[in-house]
Amino acid sequence: MTDAAPPRALVIGGSLAGLFTATALRAIGWRVDVFERSPSALDSRGGGIVLQPDVVQALRFAGIAHEGALGVRSGDRIFLDRHGQVLQRMAMPQTQTSWSLVHGTLARALPDGIGHRGETLAGFETAGHTVTAHFASGRVERGDLLVGADGPLSTVRAAVLPQLAPAYAGYTAWRGLLPEGALTERATAQLGGTFAFQDGPGFQFLAYLVPGQDDRTTPGARRWNWVWHRRLDAGAPFDAAMTDTHGRRRAYSVPPGALRPEIAQGVRNAAHASLAPSFSDLVAATEEPFAQAITDLRVPTMVFGRAIVLGDAAFIPRPHTAGGAAKAAADAMALAQALRSVADVDEALAGWNRSQMRVGTAMCDRGIALGNSIVGLGRAGR
Repeated sequence: MTDAAPPRALVIGGSLAGLFTATALRAIGWRVDVFERSPSALDSRGGGIVLQPDVVQALRFAGIAHEGALGVRSGDRIFLDRHGQVLQRMAMPQTQTSWSLVHGTLARALPDGIGHRGETLAGFETAGHTVTAHFASGRVERGDLLVGADGPLSTVRAAVLPQLAPAYAGYTAWRGLLPEGALTERATAQLGGTFAFQDGPGFQFLAYLVPGQDDRTTPGARRWNWVWHRRLDAGAPFDAAMTDTHGRRRAYSVPPGALRPEIAQGVRNAAHASLAPSFSDLVAATEEPFAQAITDLRVPTMVFGRAIVLGDAAFIPRPHTAGGAAKAAADAMALAQALRSVADVDEALAGWNRSQMRVGTAMCDRGIALGNSIVGLGRAGR
């Protein structure tokens, strides 16, 4: 018998990847603390996401139950032309959820005192089987594992792979969320209950319903989520789009409310000129559209001794795979399963690294091929 304390994980990042990791590791008996650099609660600027099986499985693995629906069901997938005619309709039931619903579900499953806001990782070192994390606040924490779940601009990844950063793919996702009732009657009649697309020269537009405020999924209380992938050349056009209302050049995204009025109006004008009337109505009715640059990133390894990276800190799958949240969930669940089944932590991490590197590489390859085909960027490449 031993009175040794359970192993401890220091999770850097309080977004989806961090919370999936925290809940999965707690399910196998690990002690976990989550450190998030933002001093305030994270918002839902990520908008809508497709509810993939990996997300549901990760919630079940962690023993998390959710009261009510996890999202909004759609029945048919439709493709529109420029004039609003339905070119193709197929039955393809699926569920669309929201970043905020998944994040809130995970956050509520964690006991008070596990999450620590306003803590920016300054550095870390490993001695034997112990990793020591230093934070900008002066805080020092020690654990058996440090998990970099801190997204595309990961501080953990920057420490171990300083030359690696997300690379712009040559196109941008313009996005919007608006209350269900804000859409015109003609658009509601055509789009309701569907997952709708329009393909055009150098672009793809898609729209679907997601949960509304307070995660409500009842008709009338939901929100429309739309995404418009459009070619946008690097250099001056991209720099202009990524410069916010305060003149700050954002790295890869401009959140709701920060898009300059002339940029937002340019998106509305382009929608009127290029999109089906129902889609143009969606864009026109959106008060605060936002922008997300499409990027590529893959690490050569996910394990660096007792420090690891996962989720978007390791691989950024393009959104056409609908796999960003699912990849974070799968990484976290696979990590917990490996650590539970193998007594030696380092051996478990090595096996986890092999499996998740294959998954991440395949997902990125598939996303690059899809994305480049959609916006006409030619042959997919690494």
